[in-house]
Amino acid sequence: MSIIVQKFGGTSVADSQKILAAARKAIRAQIEGNQVVMVVSAMGKNTDMLVELAREISEQPPAREMDMLLSTGEQVSVALMAMAIHSLGHEAVSLTGAQIGIVTDSTHTKARIQSISTDRMRRALDEGKIVIAAGFQGVDEAFDITTLGRGGSDTTAVALAAVLDADACEIYTDVDGIYTTDPRIVPEARRVRQISYNEMLELASAGAGVMHNRAIEFAKKFAVPVHVRSSFSDVPGTMIVAEPETRGLPVCGAAKVKNEARITILGVPDRPGAALTLFSQIAAKKIAMDMIVQSVAADGKADISFTVFRDDLPATLTAVEEADRELGAEGYSHDDDVSKISVVGLGMATQTGVAEQMFRALAEKGINIQMISTSEIKISVLVSRRDAQEALRTVHEVFQLDREPPEAPAASSPAVASAAGDKAEIVARMERMEDLLIEDITLDESQSAVTVVGLPDSPGLASKVFREVAAAGVMVDMIVQSIGREGHANITFTIPRDELPPCMEVVTRLAEQLGCPVPSSAPEMAKLSVFGVGMRSHTSVAQRMFQSLAVVGVNVEVISTSEVRVNAVVEGGRGRKALAALQHAFADAMV
Repeated sequence: MSIIVQKFGGTSVADSQKILAAARKAIRAQIEGNQVVMVVSAMGKNTDMLVELAREISEQPPAREMDMLLSTGEQVSVALMAMAIHSLGHEAVSLTGAQIGIVTDSTHTKARIQSISTDRMRRALDEGKIVIAAGFQGVDEAFDITTLGRGGSDTTAVALAAVLDADACEIYTDVDGIYTTDPRIVPEARRVRQISYNEMLELASAGAGVMHNRAIEFAKKFAVPVHVRSSFSDVPGTMIVAEPETRGLPVCGAAKVKNEARITILGVPDRPGAALTLFSQIAAKKIAMDMIVQSVAADGKADISFTVFRDDLPATLTAVEEADRELGAEGYSHDDDVSKISVVGLGMATQTGVAEQMFRALAEKGINIQMISTSEIKISVLVSRRDAQEALRTVHEVFQLDREPPEAPAASSPAVASAAGDKAEIVARMERMEDLLIEDITLDESQSAVTVVGLPDSPGLASKVFREVAAAGVMVDMIVQSIGREGHANITFTIPRDELPPCMEVVTRLAEQLGCPVPSSAPEMAKLSVFGVGMRSHTSVAQRMFQSLAVVGVNVEVISTSEVRVNAVVEGGRGRKALAALQHAFADAMV
C-alpha cells in the first residue's frame, strides 16, 4: 500500500474548522487506498506568541528552555487533529518527535536530524491509523527536546517521507503552489506547474518563503517528489522534482530577501588562509553567510564582502572584529539597509547575456547595484532596501515570467530519478540524514580573470561594462562585484583565456572614460567548483574548503557562492593541486 505524507502549516490549522478540513483531506487520502502520515505545525501565530512571552520573561532565554517551550505548540495541534479524525469516525494517533524517534544533534533551536526510527509509525499505519506527527521537533541523545529551526515542519515532513519511502509528500499551505515571484508584490506572478530541486533550493535561499531550503535538501537527497498545494482548494499546485518546468527559458523565478546586512573586510592580505581566518570566526558562531564575494587583489590586498540576515549582524560583527585584528586588515564596513534580489533558472547555464539583461533593466530604473554574485543557475544582486520591491518587479518583467512557457512541462512522475545519484546508494546514508552531501568537485583550467577597480558607485555601471564586453563577443562566466575602499565598486569576472585580449581592450577603454585605474588581468586562472546539498546550511563548508587550500599553499583569488555551489578561482598552475586538496577534504561527504 502506498504511503502519503501530508504537511499542514500553521495557517492551515489555525482554528477548529481548519483542523477539521485538514482532517477530511487526510481521511479522503486514506479512503483512496493510501496509508497517511500527517505532519502538523503549531496553530496560527502560536509560535510567535510563545516567543514573545519568553522574551517578556527573559531578554536572552536559554536555548534549551526555548525548545522545551516552542515544542508545545505542535503538541497542541497534533492532539486536536487526532481528536478531529476520531470525531469523523476514523482512527488516528498523535506522536511527538520523541515518540516517533526523530533523533537530532544537540544544537538547540537549530537542531539537525541524525536518524529517524520508522517502527512505531509503521505499526500504527498497518493497524489502519492515520499517524499525526508533530513537526519542527525531535530529541537528542540525552533525551532533551530539540527544535529544527525555521521551516522545521517542512523538514520533518520531507524527512519522514524519505525514511518511509513515501510515494509523495504533500505540503499544504495558504498558497496554491510555487509562483515565479511573490504575488503580493508582483500581481502578474504565475504559478509554475513544476520546478527542479536545484532551482527550488536557489529560490528558497534567495527569499522564496513557501519552502525552506533544508526541506528541499532532503527531497533532493532522497528523490522525494514534493507537491506544494493549497489547504483551501483543489488547485493542482506545483511539483518539486528533478526536472524543471521547461529548459527553453533562462529564468524560472525571481525572489527577494528583504532584511540582509552587508559586511566588507577591507585590505585583507592576499595570502593563503586569509579567507579561512574570517570564515572560521563566523562558522564558530553558527552564522550562515549568504552572498560571499572576493575580488582579485590589488597591491597585495583584497576586499571580501558577504551578507548575512540582519538579525545575525551583531554576532557577525563581533566575529569580524576578531578576524580583522588577526588578519591585520585595513578595517571593515557594514550596511544593514540592503536587500538581495535574485533570478534563478537551469536555462541560464546554457544561455548567454542573462546577467547583462538583468543589469541593464535595473539601470534603466535607476537602481544601483552594490554587490553581484553569480553561479551557473543564479544571479544575485544587492540593492538598497528602498529599491528592493521595484527591483523585483523589474527583473520579473524583463524575463517575462508572467508568461506561460512555450513548451509542455516535463513529466512529474514520482519515478523521476534524483539528481543526487542512485536512490538506493543514498538511502544507505539514512543514519546521517542531514550530513553534507557533495555531488561533484570540478576543475576548469580554461579561465582568465579581469578586474576593474575604482568604479563610481552609481546606477548603470555594471550594465555598461557587460554590455560593452558582450558587444566584443566575449563570453563571461563568473561575476563578482563588491563595495571597495572609499566607497568605489570593484568588479572581477572570468572569461575564456583566448578572449582576454579583446576583453582587455574594452575594459581599458571604459576605465579611461570613467577615470578609473587601469584594469588588471590574470591570464591563467583555474575555477574550482564544489557542488552539493547543504552547502549553505552547513556553516562550516566555506571554512573547510579554504582550510584545505591553505594547507597546500593555494591562495584563493576570487570567491562566489550559491545555495548548491561554492566557486573559487586560483592561479592556473595550482588548479590540480587545489582539486586534489578539495577531493581529500570532502572525501567523507562525496556521493
